Amino acid sequence: MMKFEEFFQDIVISLYENIRDLEGKMAFADPEEKDYIAGRLFSYGEVLEIIKDSARRFGMDRQELEL
Repeated sequence: MMKFEEFFQDIVISLYENIRDLEGKMAFADPEEKDYIAGRLFSYGEVLEIIKDSARRFGMDRQELEL
């Protein structure tokens, strides 16, 4: 089971890193790029919400999963 937890946490950490990276790029983006970045940020947010909802439904500890 440990391998799955490490795998899952790696995915969550990568999602959060990508979100932070995109938020940083947003400050320097031109209007066209901002639309693209905003779309990607929305998508990452949706994925995180799906993961959080699934964790809740399965009775998993969100804090332990770094959510």
